[in-house]
Amino acid sequence: MKKIWLIFACFTAFAMIFIMLFAPLLAPFDPNEIDLAAKFEPASLSHFLGTDHLGRDVFSRLLSATSISLGSAFATIFLILFLGILVGGTAGFVGGRTDQILMRICDVFFSVPTVILALFLVGVLGTGMINVVIAISASHWAWYARIVRSIVLSLKNADYVLITRTSGASETVNFKKNMLRPIIAQCAVLASLDIGHIVLHISGLSFLGLGVKAPAAEWGVMISDAKEYVFSHPELIFYPGIAIFLCVMSFNIIGESLQERLGAVSEDR
Repeated sequence: MKKIWLIFACFTAFAMIFIMLFAPLLAPFDPNEIDLAAKFEPASLSHFLGTDHLGRDVFSRLLSATSISLGSAFATIFLILFLGILVGGTAGFVGGRTDQILMRICDVFFSVPTVILALFLVGVLGTGMINVVIAISASHWAWYARIVRSIVLSLKNADYVLITRTSGASETVNFKKNMLRPIIAQCAVLASLDIGHIVLHISGLSFLGLGVKAPAAEWGVMISDAKEYVFSHPELIFYPGIAIFLCVMSFNIIGESLQERLGAVSEDR
């Protein structure tokens, strides 16, 4: 049964990534095209999921929203990994006062809940998806930095690392050759588990009007637009809601499977 769920999760994740990459080619209509004469049309051969309160094709908007939501989540994870590996690797490998200073900076970010910090940073930077990506990355990178530092410290005095160092290789070569691979393997597991978490953050901020601005389609924006019609047309909330659910579930299942296979152990946040 577990294998079936993993296959389903992989299929769903790859399908969403495919949509993310090719949404403009797959959408039958312009996702932002307004046609008030066609508002609230039911599902049909021309509009697979019907139309919304402005007559926009829901299917096209859902595809476009997948591209924006998942693409922003991947961009956020990439930035988090970059900062986490850079800071955590430097702290663990260099050590001493550098380690102390960088870890105290991490402690500052740890002291504030990620949601509160993200909201604060969006308030400072301003609304928009780029600022949302920066804000969420800034509120999450410290956790990855701490994990990377612990990996580096556990490998720093390993025999093969010491042999490479005594052979005359530079510290940079030593880090790339002996430490970068296990760091990336561990971070890949953590990132796959965090994709769903990041998607929820992005959609939540967009729902509050802090992320993507109308008329652009994004899962949180679609739910926000449809909340006034929750009783008369609940399907307008159901479609983006089920997309978020499938995305979070799929990447969580994949992440847990990778965690079991690679023997990675994540700490409780």
